[in-house]
Amino acid sequence: MVRAFGCLVAMLLAAAPGGAARAETYTFAVQPILSPQHTRAVFEPLADYLGERIGEPVVLLTAVNFVAYWEMMKKGRYDLLLDAAHFTDFRIKRMGYRVLARVPDTVSLTLVTGGDLLVFEPEELIGRRLATLGSPSMPAVRANQLFPNPIRLPVMVDYANSDAAIKALLTGQVASALIPSPLVGNFPDLNTVLTTDPIPHIAMSASPRVPAAVAERIRAALLDMENSTAGRRALDAIRLPPFVPASAETYDGYSRLLDGVWGY
Repeated sequence: MVRAFGCLVAMLLAAAPGGAARAETYTFAVQPILSPQHTRAVFEPLADYLGERIGEPVVLLTAVNFVAYWEMMKKGRYDLLLDAAHFTDFRIKRMGYRVLARVPDTVSLTLVTGGDLLVFEPEELIGRRLATLGSPSMPAVRANQLFPNPIRLPVMVDYANSDAAIKALLTGQVASALIPSPLVGNFPDLNTVLTTDPIPHIAMSASPRVPAAVAERIRAALLDMENSTAGRRALDAIRLPPFVPASAETYDGYSRLLDGVWGY
């Protein structure tokens, strides 16, 4: 009788407003290629869309630079991440994350100079100021590959995001910048020096803390974005093609680009 009464109390508490099960909140982060403000403007519609589809809040978190992002990532503070191949492979191999979906095709970086400086080879930039993003961003990794000789280097100037790097270039604070290739078309006065080898485009991955059933709902939502108003609005905001299926094999090996990075 006592046991039955206890069960009845538990059921009543669960049914009461104060005892209702609380929805889980999932944190979502995007690599800080853009400023925190720009990141929010572009990616909050995606966070809202995913939260609506899974029925639980998805909160977008931003980082001021790649150093902060890298530290938070290694501590497992993000449940969902949308970022580059080397980070995606790192988390798959070291942290048990699973890749859910990816942006199709490949992505590259472009080494550019301002309109008043015509350069044909990276070596011509040795001793000049080169804007890149902080380690271990893909721009920083690629810059180290372009200039492997430690005594023949540009003056590397780290900026928090591509917005700041481009602004520094346009205002003459630096001679060149290494930026995501899709951004180059927004600035017709820039001169292209070279474009790096392409790698798989960014992917969404989920922490082991995200239940498998929830991860599958997120995967389905990403692959179905074209079929809803909210999904199309989110795609329009990020200005990327619709997500496609992804697997760990697509990103296998790219974490090696982090060799030599502090904390890898």
